[in-house]
Amino acid sequence: MKNLRLKAARAGLDLSQDDLAKVCGVSRQTISAIEKGDYNPTINLCIAICKALNKTLDELFWE
Repeated sequence: MKNLRLKAARAGLDLSQDDLAKVCGVSRQTISAIEKGDYNPTINLCIAICKALNKTLDELFWE
């Protein structure tokens, strides 16, 4: 399932996938795969993404 909430939050802060990846310590391809729904990130990566985007886990990853 695509993660459109993550993509929208990233775009809302005017961050590229590469920018977010650098902040979180992963590759751009990892962020792309998460947004496409092709990769299920670890809880630690989810937390890092949330901190970088100033969002909660509920807002980005859980329905």
